[in-house]
Amino acid sequence: MSGENAIRLLLADDHPVVRAGLRAVLDTEPDFRVAGEAATAEEAVALAAAGGFDVVLMDLQFGPGPGMHGSEATAAITAAPDGPRVLILTTYDSDADILAAVEAGASGYLLKDAPPQELAGAVRTAAAGRSALAPSVAHRLMDRMRTPAEALTRRELEVLQWVGEGLSNLQISKKLFLSQATVKSHLVHIYAKLGVDSRTSAVAAATARRLIRR
Repeated sequence: MSGENAIRLLLADDHPVVRAGLRAVLDTEPDFRVAGEAATAEEAVALAAAGGFDVVLMDLQFGPGPGMHGSEATAAITAAPDGPRVLILTTYDSDADILAAVEAGASGYLLKDAPPQELAGAVRTAAAGRSALAPSVAHRLMDRMRTPAEALTRRELEVLQWVGEGLSNLQISKKLFLSQATVKSHLVHIYAKLGVDSRTSAVAAATARRLIRR
């Protein structure tokens, strides 16, 4: 396919080896052209805003520190009227990560161990404006839809993720711009849905069910 009609890709991942591996795989597809790379989420947002890309392959976690998360970058990119599609490519498949990405506007969610043909198909699907979800991710979303009363909300998952990081109610309230009373209310609902009675048990149960990131 000519360069003019090729699907132009931006690879956003903080690991050079991962970007090189992705480039090697994607360059074998005649209708793809890797047109740029970004080592940080902030760089991905800036490059996407400058134009010239059809699909961004976005990691979720960009190294340690307070930098922008992949879901935040996804929201910034998809907010633009003519922005490229974003396909999440990550090692994480927790409900918290999946929901954050979907709500941020991601066109697809794929795990890094996906076979090359599945990755190529997901890129083409995303470029066409359709949803491209890994089978395991689609299954988790379907499970949430089947039992909505038992499913933790996006906010409850956020609170629980921070509990798992060891933060107090006060610290969580500051992180999420909530009152401490609201954080406590979320925890009450979390305990009821998970059938537990403590922070430790809630984190253990949620981790076992892959609701939050390990």
